[in-house]
Amino acid sequence: MARVKGAMMTRKRRNKVLKLAKGYWGAKSKHFKMAKQQVLKSGNYAFAGRKMKKRDFRSLWITRISAQAKVCGINYSQFMHGLKKAGINLNRKMLAELAVSDKEAFAALVDEAKKAL
Repeated sequence: MARVKGAMMTRKRRNKVLKLAKGYWGAKSKHFKMAKQQVLKSGNYAFAGRKMKKRDFRSLWITRISAQAKVCGINYSQFMHGLKKAGINLNRKMLAELAVSDKEAFAALVDEAKKAL
């Protein structure tokens, strides 16, 4: 049986990594060895970034809810506790959207939360 050389697959693998490293600074986009290391590192950054994005948005929503709740005369934790006692199950994303776009509806929710307390 004839010997098979791996030149084609090696070149494909290297080109795939170099394509992912396009736009990186200096040798990280040109040299395979450095590009491979940076692509792995970039993957780790991207993975962590996807987790951080969720945390950042949650804190943004909480800040928006808290600000509007203070305008309505109640603090954030009391508001959330009141909603839970009133049996209103709205997530923070929707509450934040109401706080920004529909202040009357948010004020009605605050009233419900105050009644439940």
